[in-house]
Amino acid sequence: MDSVFSLIGSYIDWNFKSLLLLTVVFIIAADFVKNCRPVGFPPGPWAFPVVGNLFSFDHTRTHEVLTQYGDVYSLRMGKKWLVVVNRSELLKEALITQGDSLADRPDLPMSQDITVGRGMTFTSGHIWRQQRRFALSTLRNFGFAKTSLQPVILDEFSHCAEEFRRYEGKPFNPHLVMNNAVSNIICSLLFGHRFEYSDEKFQKLLRWFGVVLHTHASIWAQLYNSFTGFMRFLPGPHQTIKQISQGVKDFIRAEINEHKKNWDPSTQRDYIDCYLNEIQMGKDENTFDEENMIICVMDLFVAGSETTSTTLRWGFLYMAKYPEIQEKVQAEIDRVIGQSRQPSMEDRANLPYTDAVIHEIQRMGNIVPLSLPHLTNRDVQLGGYNIPKGFAVIPNLTSEGKFVKPAAFIPFSAGKRLCPGESLAKMELFLFFTCFMQHFNFSMPAGVKPVTDFLFGITLSPKEYEICATSRQE
Repeated sequence: MDSVFSLIGSYIDWNFKSLLLLTVVFIIAADFVKNCRPVGFPPGPWAFPVVGNLFSFDHTRTHEVLTQYGDVYSLRMGKKWLVVVNRSELLKEALITQGDSLADRPDLPMSQDITVGRGMTFTSGHIWRQQRRFALSTLRNFGFAKTSLQPVILDEFSHCAEEFRRYEGKPFNPHLVMNNAVSNIICSLLFGHRFEYSDEKFQKLLRWFGVVLHTHASIWAQLYNSFTGFMRFLPGPHQTIKQISQGVKDFIRAEINEHKKNWDPSTQRDYIDCYLNEIQMGKDENTFDEENMIICVMDLFVAGSETTSTTLRWGFLYMAKYPEIQEKVQAEIDRVIGQSRQPSMEDRANLPYTDAVIHEIQRMGNIVPLSLPHLTNRDVQLGGYNIPKGFAVIPNLTSEGKFVKPAAFIPFSAGKRLCPGESLAKMELFLFFTCFMQHFNFSMPAGVKPVTDFLFGITLSPKEYEICATSRQE
């Protein structure tokens, strides 16, 4: 009798193993058939079933890894294929020559959960065009990227320089101070006022930005975008992003409510006032409502804060690492501007060495290495391959290599999705950097060597460091 039960048990056990094996084979076969590369699609590294290339490379150095597989190739993230583009000639073909065909953004679940299809950064079509056009025209009216904004930048430098001098040449971390200083420029346009460096609530907001930008480019974001239904129920950094985003929205909503208390449609002080006026006008086919305003302000706020301040932090680090370069920049500034007046954008043409150093800092810092993903809105050909409508394209700006000529240098991306704040960022970078070089010597603390390691994210920031800023006017 025991032998009979033993035989039945082994039979059931064998059948279970067979069923399990059959199920696995079926899943792999079904996945291969359903998710194979389309005909004429760019080739790429072999992808695992179900997860694709999610675990095939180091997500802390994604921009470097993505230069290894060719000029145009494909990767699979979960169930979705995407195309990576390297080399400046192909980047320009994709972003400029065929810019209309790649002007959209893919619907990434993590971004969609935060923006709910609103704003400018992750939207496409009519809503993106209308909101971008309104933002650019409105901010220009308040001096956006015009010489009339120079006094605001120079005044903010004065506040920042005072904060630097408070350390009396002793080591300090410039991260939050620089984020606050740069953020105050876009804040003056969006909210009509600046924030003090002692404002703890605002400092907390700036810390959040760094967390969001790094998590958005992490393996957690990739997993969330690939297996959204499953990941929504798991704890992790992807849940923290949602909480942070809600906190940022609450901060912006509070600013909007303050504006409403004394809002006068005939007196428009800033972007929020103009947006409130646009909502009240209620034109046909407009996309203006308060929730959209919150996301648009968040888009402009983050974009106008993080990239420029990160570039300047790289700048301090490189000046400390290469003191001979710092001395040459300061010598040129002393010769052209001196110590008795503030720099202006008109000085830029007479400061070619300083301007070249700023460009080199941008190249070496590689601030936004992978830009943001694009989406094909029609079938396109790129590098001899067919990319059907509805596929994500990743422009790898890292692949440009050495800075040889301006044509190969596109730190703000290019084409239809060119960073709307490029002109403002260039003005801020030049004026802030020149002012800092005019007023301070930057060096590492005694016995500390400069380390240029990075933290990968949507922006590529230097690892936290302390620096000494010694006044040159003493």
